[in-house]
Order: sequence, then structure tokens, then C-alpha cells
Amino acid sequence: MFQESYILAHMTSLLLEDSGYKTEVKEGLGGTFVNYEALKQGQINAYVEYTGTAYSQILKKPALDVWEPTVVYEEAKEGLLEQDGVVIANILGFEDAYAIAVKEDWAEANNVSKISDLEAYAPEMTIGVDPEFASREDGLPQIEKVYGFEFMEYKQTVATIMYEAIKNDEVDAISAYTTDTRNDLFDLKILTDDKNALPPYHAITIVTKEFADENPDVMNVLHNLDAKINQDTMRSLNYKYDVDKMEARDIAREFLLEKGLIGG
Repeated sequence: MFQESYILAHMTSLLLEDSGYKTEVKEGLGGTFVNYEALKQGQINAYVEYTGTAYSQILKKPALDVWEPTVVYEEAKEGLLEQDGVVIANILGFEDAYAIAVKEDWAEANNVSKISDLEAYAPEMTIGVDPEFASREDGLPQIEKVYGFEFMEYKQTVATIMYEAIKNDEVDAISAYTTDTRNDLFDLKILTDDKNALPPYHAITIVTKEFADENPDVMNVLHNLDAKINQDTMRSLNYKYDVDKMEARDIAREFLLEKGLIGG
């Protein structure tokens, strides 16, 4: 979700500017590989990546039977350094990952809060999934393998239609994105992945080791964002961009001021 990357980029920028550094935010460079290549070549100095993406896409490491977040983080940390001389500057505190979501009122009525709670209901449920989740080894097949149940049917479609489908009761569950604004707009309940079937995608800021070594003070400033943003907070920040139509920089500034991380 690009709005998320814009907000976090401006957050990093404002935090550094408050400490006296000059910054430039480059929006819309592209996906993971474009940003990562730009980082390695020194065209940018930092950007926000996700542990699962670093693990599977950048480092091409094999899928784990059970996705343990700490293992993925450590493997990503070691792998990025060894392969490309890239280091993790901070871990922001939230995860933007795949998740199974159901209607909030249905979850309450049936006492469902985690994926394993679906075992009794799944054989009669239809799940809406995005084009990748249905067949990816770390998607629906992994859910069925780890939890030992199958949904009655799955409907594969693009994210926008998938969310509209659950809103209109055309499906019973979806493969949601944990920081998506529509989870709140459509009163959806994100179910806890209690058996760690799905990969963790914790947000991290990455820089080159060369940059980190040459700019220890900058690294200290970036550490101020460690564990400052949880999932609900990131979703609310995305909401301000998507629904309230606020500028990414204004959202970032408002958050930093609220947390006392920059001066007024």
C-alpha cells in the first residue's frame, strides 16, 4: 500500500529534519526491487521494507513450515548484511501482512477471535482471496495445511472487489491486509494467526552499512521510531490518507507531535 510508504517516508524525513538534517522524500519510485536497488546504489539512503519481503523476495529464502516472526527477522537481518551490506535501522512495531478477516458482528456472535476458531465453520464458509493468496505456498494452502481444515469454496478476485464482496455478504471471510483502512470501514475482525501459518511482515527501515557507519547520529535518531507504531495506529494513519484525504506529510507530522518525537 503506497499511502503507507509515503506516510512513513515523511515521518522519517520530519524526524531527521527536527534534529537538523536536510532531507528529500522520493515518492513513487516503484516496488521492492526498485527501492532496494536505489538503496544499494546510493540514490536513496533509507526506505521502509517488510521482514517477510526481505526474507522471501530479496534473499530468496525457502518458506518455513511455521512462520516464526523472530526467526524471519533474524534471518532477514543477517542475510541483508551478508548479501548486500544492508542493515536494519529500526523496527517500527507493526506488521502489514496477509490475514483472515470476517465480519465483526459474526465473530462476536460465534465467539471467533483466531483462525483456529474457524475449524467448525470453515466447511460451510466461502472465502474471498486476492489473485496470489489462493495458490501461493505461503497463502491459503498453508492455512489449510497448518490448521487442518478447508473452506467450502474460495472466490479469487482483485482486492477492491474482495473487500466489497464481504461488505455485501457475498463471501464469509477474506484474505485481508492487516493495515488496510477498509477493515475499519467495513467493520471487519482480523483473526489472530495463532499457529503462525502466514509469513510475518514487520515494517523495518533499512540503510546501507556504509551509511550507518558514517552517520551514527542519524541511526540514533531513527531508533526513536522503534516500536512506536502498532497495527491499529498504522491503520488509523492510512485512514487519514484514504478517507480524510490528508497529505502524507501532515499525517506524519501530526503523529510525531502527538508522540512528542518532534518539537512544535
